[in-house]
Amino acid sequence: MTDRNRLDKISEQDRKKYESLAANLARMIEGGTFRPGERIPSVRQMSRQHRVSISTVLQAYYLLEDRGLIEARPQSGFYVRPHLPASMPEPDISSPEPDPTQVSVHELVMMVLQDTRNPRLVQLGAAIPHPDLLATDKLYRIVARIARRGGQQMGQYDMPPGCEPLRVQIARRAAASGCNLTPDDIVTTSGCQEAINLCLRATCRPGDTVAIESPMYYGILQVMESLDLRALEIPTHPRYGISLDALQFAIKQRPVRACIVLSNSNNPLGSSIPDENKRELVRLLSREEIPLIENNALGELTFSQERPTLAKSYDQKGLVLLCSSYSKDLCPGMRVGWVAPGRYKQKIEWLRFTSSFSTATLPQLAIAQFLAGGSYDHHLRRIRREYAQNVGRMSLAITRCFPEGTRVTRPSGGFVLWIQLPDKVDSLTLYKLALKAGITITPGYIFSATEQYRNFIRLSAAYWSERAERAVEKLGELAARLA
Repeated sequence: MTDRNRLDKISEQDRKKYESLAANLARMIEGGTFRPGERIPSVRQMSRQHRVSISTVLQAYYLLEDRGLIEARPQSGFYVRPHLPASMPEPDISSPEPDPTQVSVHELVMMVLQDTRNPRLVQLGAAIPHPDLLATDKLYRIVARIARRGGQQMGQYDMPPGCEPLRVQIARRAAASGCNLTPDDIVTTSGCQEAINLCLRATCRPGDTVAIESPMYYGILQVMESLDLRALEIPTHPRYGISLDALQFAIKQRPVRACIVLSNSNNPLGSSIPDENKRELVRLLSREEIPLIENNALGELTFSQERPTLAKSYDQKGLVLLCSSYSKDLCPGMRVGWVAPGRYKQKIEWLRFTSSFSTATLPQLAIAQFLAGGSYDHHLRRIRREYAQNVGRMSLAITRCFPEGTRVTRPSGGFVLWIQLPDKVDSLTLYKLALKAGITITPGYIFSATEQYRNFIRLSAAYWSERAERAVEKLGELAARLA
């Protein structure tokens, strides 16, 4: 019998004690005394402080765990769950237009990207990682060490499939997500965006239709626009990802050449597709011989203690092309990404060769050494905790400051929030007002090929601070004026 089962057999008097203790702790959590991602007092500390038994404290903590307020971390204690149960509802499942559409949003995208270069603005728009949470300094020290010892070999071309030591480390880490990859299954790239570009070029021709989640990260829409591909937007749940029923119906109605999903820590939704849905997604597409391009660029930033599985782990036909990078968690400036393209590997290598010939050698070797040295998991634990806290704090600020009728996602990873504003609020108008107030946001228009998200915005919690909190309060005021 487990400790938890034994604790169930307690007296009514003890039950009242632990329920009272749990209620007090819940009020402190919801009031902000203990914030998302922070450790609550230890069981022994609470036992001494409230003069109750350890079993009473444990039962109180188990009750809070069942309610979704806290979570146990092995060898570490109990922590406030990163995504607090919010009083503000989530957005509904999306309902995009049912027909394929030519993508054409690049002008608005480039205008929004210009904001990221202005240091005077409060950066709540672009999903750029906080520099203090990157491993830049450590990586540059490794680069210097390699350069001193490597000699002329470090200045040579590193042609496809790319740096072997890095591919070895990628394959080893992929095993923890259920993928049985070898170094020969992997091709390195200049970031995840290039990996997506190569995958679309390998699987599609101009004019082809690609099924995508809706909303979809605008960087992928830009790649599709540059390749003259048509977007078929599929309804997507803010927490569970792409609707399999809607996807199945869509591919029965018209020819679909490929499908793209952001399987874990989705941008902009923050969602992760449940394991069973990933399995069924692969099964559904493989029956029709439709390749699945799986973007996992933010997958390492999950708030869970366990790494989520990948759709690639269910691939039996080589039809899943898994893409990722080290831009969001280690160093975006190094531009190191990779793809495990399955049956399309030979074509990907050729396209890689013809487009950019090779990947810079030193950054690949530096990241390979960083991964091999054992520091990566410690680094991930720290930044996951920080981003989880930031997302929780921004969620609470939005709940407090935004107008009635606002809805906000409850991310399971990453550092962005997708916000549905009251119907009267136009996100482009809000964007312009926010700029005048010294704040950047990302309007929802650019996450759709059909301008579906007129009253939606994406906010980044990567740079959370008192200044950012004041900016969210100001955004709430501006949105209320438009509502």
